[in-house]
Amino acid sequence: MSQSQHIIIVDDEAPAREMVGDYLKMHGFTVTLCDGGNSLRSAIESGVPDLVVLDLNMPEEDGLSIIRDLKSRINVPVIMLTATASPIDRVVGLELGADDYVAKPCELRELMARIRSQLRDYETSVDAVFTIGPFQFRPAAATLVDRASNRRIHLTIKEVALLRSLYRAGNRVVDRQELLDQVWGYHASVRTHTLETHIYRLRQKIERVPTQPRLLLRRRKGYCLRVGQVADDEG
Repeated sequence: MSQSQHIIIVDDEAPAREMVGDYLKMHGFTVTLCDGGNSLRSAIESGVPDLVVLDLNMPEEDGLSIIRDLKSRINVPVIMLTATASPIDRVVGLELGADDYVAKPCELRELMARIRSQLRDYETSVDAVFTIGPFQFRPAAATLVDRASNRRIHLTIKEVALLRSLYRAGNRVVDRQELLDQVWGYHASVRTHTLETHIYRLRQKIERVPTQPRLLLRRRKGYCLRVGQVADDEG
C-alpha cells in the first residue's frame, strides 16, 4: 500500500522519544509521540497505529499496565523498550501481549529492523484481527466474521484495502482522493466513480440496511468507518 505506516512511540523522556521519532520519520513512517498511557489512549482514538514502541519504565503508569490496557483495546504489535527492567518484567510484558523488546539506550538500526520485522509478520499473520461493528475483520483471510452468528463474508482485495485504510484512520474522515491514492495508487484512469462503486458493494456486505449505513459512513469530503463511537447522522 502507498500509505505510510503509523508508529506510536510512548516514552516519558522527551529527548529519547524525539530521537526515535525523527529516525523513523527519516525512513518514511508516520509518527505520533506520546509521553504516557493517557496520551497513548487519546492517540489511538484518533487513529489505530500499525505498531507501538513502548518504554516499560515510566513514573505515572508503568509500561506493563499500559500493555495490558492497550491490548484490550486494539490488536497491534508492541515493542517494549527496557532500560532497567528485570528479566521477569520482560517475560510478563511478553505474556501480556508485547511482541518483542529492545534494550535502552537502543541502537536505532536494530530498533528499525525489529519494527520492520514485526510489521511484515503482522500484515500476513492469521492473528491480525480488527473489530468493525459486529464483525471481526481478518485481512490475511480477506474475510469479515459476524461475531454473533459466525457467518463469514468474503472480501475482494480492494475491499480489504479500503477497510484497512478506513480502520487505520480511526474516527477521521478520509478524503476520497486520499482513499484512491492509498488503495489504487496513482493511476490516471481511476476516478472517484471507481471508489463509489466499491463503497456501494462493500456496504452490501457489511450493512444491515445498505441504504441506511451505520458502519461505513459518507461525509462531505469522504468516508469514515465506525471505530468506537461515530455519529451516524449521515449516510
